[in-house]
Amino acid sequence: MLEIFLQTLPFFGLIAIGYLAAVTGFFGKEATVYLTKFVFYFALSAMLLRFSSTLPITEVFDLNFGLAYLAGCGAVYLLFTIVAVMRGTGWAEAAIEAQCAVIGNNGFLALPMLIALMGDVAAAPVLFVLAIDLIVFGSLAVIVITASREGAVSLGALRRVGVGLLKNPMVMSMALGLVWSSLGFPVPRAADDFLRILGSAATPCALFAIGASLAGQSAERPGTAIWLSTGKLLLHPLSVAFFALYVFKVDPFAAGIMIATAAMPTAGNIYILAQHYGVAPARVSSTILISTVISVATLSVVLGWILGGGLT
Repeated sequence: MLEIFLQTLPFFGLIAIGYLAAVTGFFGKEATVYLTKFVFYFALSAMLLRFSSTLPITEVFDLNFGLAYLAGCGAVYLLFTIVAVMRGTGWAEAAIEAQCAVIGNNGFLALPMLIALMGDVAAAPVLFVLAIDLIVFGSLAVIVITASREGAVSLGALRRVGVGLLKNPMVMSMALGLVWSSLGFPVPRAADDFLRILGSAATPCALFAIGASLAGQSAERPGTAIWLSTGKLLLHPLSVAFFALYVFKVDPFAAGIMIATAAMPTAGNIYILAQHYGVAPARVSSTILISTVISVATLSVVLGWILGGGLT
């Protein structure tokens, strides 16, 4: 376990450096915004495009894998939605809380970390998880929030969801890469070198950006944030593990990647969504901060179990 902790420590060390740079004022808010844009639109998209363009679609889209992840996420999503509604929150807030419990930092943290720890073969399962998170659960949150305000699911809301997906560089880079792969064309050497060089910037810049963005998060309403963090770091990976290992019998390696992504802390883009719609941004901010700090320990335990042969 100590060995796994030491392997993950450099990743959290980069996050800590980003946090210290921002909290001391050396790295300002505007710089954090532009660094995040660089990662999101360029470096991470190049990494996703490079991996997806060399992967057969059959390796990315595995039916049992997808059903297991959807079921595991869906169970937790439903639980946290019900609990939120029973507490008296509105449907919009319930949707945001459910997002906090099931959407992890898979683009900026899971993808570079798991590829570094498990090799390039980890890319395909992580890409599938990312696609489900962005297309299914990301769209679901927008639809629920809009429907709660308008009283029904409107064509305008669905149109906004569709446009949002088309504008998302991670979705588009994965789609473009898979289309290229399905055509059977090799990636030209110059293009591959370009994507590799640009994509190599994703890991350090993404981790630094996570830390810098945490400096702007607050720990208000810690009770709710701890509940949501417990869901994300404990209940979510347990639920996904149950469906992957015992219900859908997913391949152990792929199941391990799925469980590891489920153990990631709450994604930062949920705060952007919450702030955009004015739905519980402080609650989301606290959850991101608390879940990221706690994940230094919990993620090492999960990865130690997976890499130590706990699935076989």
